[in-house]
Amino acid sequence: ALLRSPDSAWDVLAETWSLEDLGVAGAHRAARPAVKGTSRNPLDEVDAMLLSDTASVLPDEMLVKVDRASMAVGLEVRVPLLDHRLLELAWSLPTDLKASGGTGKIVLRHLARRHLPADLVDRPKQGFDPPLATWLRTDLSDWAGDLLSRPQSVERGWISGAAVRRSWADHRSGARNEEYRLWAVLMLEAWLLEQQS
Repeated sequence: ALLRSPDSAWDVLAETWSLEDLGVAGAHRAARPAVKGTSRNPLDEVDAMLLSDTASVLPDEMLVKVDRASMAVGLEVRVPLLDHRLLELAWSLPTDLKASGGTGKIVLRHLARRHLPADLVDRPKQGFDPPLATWLRTDLSDWAGDLLSRPQSVERGWISGAAVRRSWADHRSGARNEEYRLWAVLMLEAWLLEQQS
């Protein structure tokens, strides 16, 4: 997530650390605003999740990453599935055509089966996460260790220093994979450092 303020930094920490680890100096987990419909246009649970993702995850994370990665190599990227006419059609569909029985993108899958093999359309989702766990133990180890040796988030009372030290030690030793928890703290620390300059 992009960090624009201490509140957004807190949201990132709250997604990956327990309340006990965040419960220092009177800290508490920030409550995310609930996405609700109106009495004239109520949202069911699926639409509420879709709206939340459309309003936050899509522009703040997914599209930003695609934009940065494509610009870095001079690649022009289009997102045809975000055409306003297609979005309007998608939002007008009943929920059971959006998601059913744990499967999403029902209409898109049906259309894709007309042109692609079923095993390609129905295969499990594949991520493309960077190898953070390895990087934090190798190439990024010195950088991470330096940032975690003087965590401003601990000084501000946002997170337990003991929890951060324990996670860093467990990750470095290979006892546990703490990549996401550590990455959240490292991004916060890098952001706080940037704010000082």
